Amino acid sequence: MSIEEAKIIVCAAGKKLLKEGLAARTWGNVSVRISDREMVITPSGRKYDELTPADMVLVDFYTLKFEGHLKPSSELKLHARVYKTRSHINAVIHTHQMNASIVAAAQKNLVVLDAGHERILGGKIIKTAPYALPNSKKITVETEKCIEASNAALMANHGVVCIGKKLDDAFDVAHTLEKACELFVNSGKQTA
Repeated sequence: MSIEEAKIIVCAAGKKLLKEGLAARTWGNVSVRISDREMVITPSGRKYDELTPADMVLVDFYTLKFEGHLKPSSELKLHARVYKTRSHINAVIHTHQMNASIVAAAQKNLVVLDAGHERILGGKIIKTAPYALPNSKKITVETEKCIEASNAALMANHGVVCIGKKLDDAFDVAHTLEKACELFVNSGKQTA
């Protein structure tokens, strides 16, 4: 995919996050891999409903150098680490969706109670990374460890990260994770 196509897709995905209730205001971010070392990611601190494709940021995920007039999302390092360690992943979404954020704030691992959810999420247990400051090395390393064996990870007091071979797959993971977390919260399970 070309850089221009990726910018259009990522911009539309940012607006979709907002429309589908997966993000609020400027929270959350989206990226897609466009080569073996580059990604396009949403910019930092910008309202999704005001974004244009020209606002999307091209980043070398090995050097973290970027092009353009806007800074990339503050979760840049996490996106880069996923792309460097999982060559089959081409899309990353970070959200602050309600039920998943509740489970993450409780600092619990998610027990996936539905077999259909388990298939999409890539596991019976979705791990929660311990709390760390946003954009820190700790949050990047700990979250990447939690997502090694699945398609999602919860981030204590900081939302979730969902991955996929394609952007549509990552969105499916985000929606499924929200349903799985709602089911888990309503089940009254205390621990995973």
